[in-house]
This record gives sequence, C-alpha cells and structure tokens, in this order.
Amino acid sequence: VQLVESGGGSVQAGGSLRLSCATNAETFNGNCMGWFRQTPGKEREGVATLFATVGPAYYADSIKGRFTISRGSDLNTVTLQMSNLGPEDTATYYCAAMTPPFSYARCKGDAENPANFRVWGQGTQVTVS
Repeated sequence: VQLVESGGGSVQAGGSLRLSCATNAETFNGNCMGWFRQTPGKEREGVATLFATVGPAYYADSIKGRFTISRGSDLNTVTLQMSNLGPEDTATYYCAAMTPPFSYARCKGDAENPANFRVWGQGTQVTVS
C-alpha cells in the first residue's frame, strides 16, 4: 500500500495551496483517509479526515473554514484545499489511511490520534511566510 502526497510548497500569508494524496482503490474504498501535520519538536496533529462513502468527517478547530478535504476527480485521490494560510500552518503534511475497522464514527471520533492510522505517505512540506 502506498500513499503519495504532492502539492506542497512555499506561499505568502493569505495564500492558498492544494495538497493531493494518491493511493489505490483497495486502500481508498470504504476507508477513512486523513491529513495530519507536524512541526519539529511537536506531536503529529490531525487536520482533517474523509470517509470514502460519505465525505468529510473531521476538521481540526485550527483550520475550520479555511481548509477543505475532498475526494479527487481521480476517485483514488484525497485532496486538501488550504486557503487563507498563515505562518502557523507551516508544517510537514502527511496523508494517512485509517486502521480497520472502518466507520464514519471512527473517522470523526478517532481522527486526532495518529495511532489510529496504519499507512502513511512520505510527507510534503508547506511553508507560509
């Protein structure tokens, strides 16, 4: 199983970026996919999750109203549209697939704990200045 992130980069405060995470149908279908972020010296933070058959399940308070998680036009892709970025959003962003069993309730309630996710991408850097 592979998760491949893309779309990170550098942007000025107030700008936007779109992250993408590509995987295969076996991993995506019926699963909960999430985005996390991490800065040096801090724990990995849950940002948003999406349950494949329903849609968005969780958004961290820190990004509500600014970030949107969605399924890509390529149905095996999950995207994170980030708008009105600030320096506090600077981090390495990771895509992850949840550990079974899968349910919308877990995708929402267990979203903050990275231990609930079994597969991780390599990470993509987002820098906001």
